Amino acid sequence: MRDHPHGEGTPHPEVWTGRATNRVQWLPALGGAACLALGIELAVDSAWTSGSAPLIMSVVGCIAAGLLIIFGTLAFLHVAVKVDKDCLEVRCGHIGLPRRRIPLSSVVGAEFAPKVTPRQWGGFGYRWRPEKGTAVIVRRGEGVVLRLGDGHTFTITVDNAEAAVRIIRDHLRPGTPGTVH
Repeated sequence: MRDHPHGEGTPHPEVWTGRATNRVQWLPALGGAACLALGIELAVDSAWTSGSAPLIMSVVGCIAAGLLIIFGTLAFLHVAVKVDKDCLEVRCGHIGLPRRRIPLSSVVGAEFAPKVTPRQWGGFGYRWRPEKGTAVIVRRGEGVVLRLGDGHTFTITVDNAEAAVRIIRDHLRPGTPGTVH
């Protein structure tokens, strides 16, 4: 983490919020919309002569694939992170799902990660790797790595991750008024 001596002793806001966005995720969502449109087109304009079973399978398959792709990509279009004196909350996508709430009482440390990439985690989204822990990856770039009391880690890509780490560390520091021990 970079040193910010001018920030020492400066009170932090009661609630810190941050976001990260990946506009590239709209491309797979458009692909999902195309699958959905193909399924609807097949259902409406069916000139298939080989029977209804292949037509039904094609329609259902296209619609299911389209919906899965659309909702799977839009869920990780952006992430919103909120840190207060009690917990860190991560909400993904426009409807806030998946969501994870981590009490700061279960956090033993927070670190700034200057470069987190989807390649490190096997892609975008909510990820779990046995040797690395759990992560919410919506784009490459800076992130926050929480070390949890159970030995696991939780990584989030978010803009202004350094500020989040400073605030989390301040809340973890014993003896500071209003912090979690």
